[in-house]
Amino acid sequence: MAASSRAQVLRLYRALLRESQRFSSYNYRTYAIRRIRDAFRENKNIADSEKIEELLNKAKANLEVIQRQGTIDHMYATEKLIIERPGNT
Repeated sequence: MAASSRAQVLRLYRALLRESQRFSSYNYRTYAIRRIRDAFRENKNIADSEKIEELLNKAKANLEVIQRQGTIDHMYATEKLIIERPGNT
């Protein structure tokens, strides 16, 4: 993988994780983070540039979905779960 492509993938990975952290719902947040990590681990050994480009485009589309969902999530925020409250670890 070319250095620029690697940097692009890492930048996209960080952006996906950062946007997923914005979910106020614990369940959505942990699910999104787990799916992102699993998908990137699953595809880390792909060397075909066309396949990498296809996966990058798919990840960019998913980033847009996560950003929209994060905005909607903030509009309809609910109380934090007991597991998220301070002192309940």
